[in-house]
Amino acid sequence: MSGPPYVIRGSVSLPEAELMWRFSRSSGPGGQHVNTTDSQVELRFDLAKTDALPPVWKERALERLEGRLTDGVVSVRSSEHRSQWRNRETAAVRLASLLAEATAPPPRQRRKSKIPRGINERRLREKKQRSDTKRGRSGRGWG
Repeated sequence: MSGPPYVIRGSVSLPEAELMWRFSRSSGPGGQHVNTTDSQVELRFDLAKTDALPPVWKERALERLEGRLTDGVVSVRSSEHRSQWRNRETAAVRLASLLAEATAPPPRQRRKSKIPRGINERRLREKKQRSDTKRGRSGRGWG
């Protein structure tokens, strides 16, 4: 299969030579067509042995996809389309986005911002005023 290069991020894309494809019959309804065509696609990519990813990315991906890996191989299945070609496209795009997510840098740590003293004092003053207003509404002292 030689579709467009499936970009993971930046100039890094899925290496065509390292993708392992497997085709099988899709389950579920579909009439006679489904019994004769191998339209389900399984795409496997050996994450542990690849040199296509920068070492930092590879380390990050291996760590984050730990639960999905089988002997360092990540696999993606696609069977929602009737055509094998479209399932191939879907599987490749899915794998690329999975790797993009897994290799993304960790989010920056949030720095707590200090609330200016004046704002806090104003808030407390307004609360006090509101409380006095409400206290004044009770019927005590009228009679």
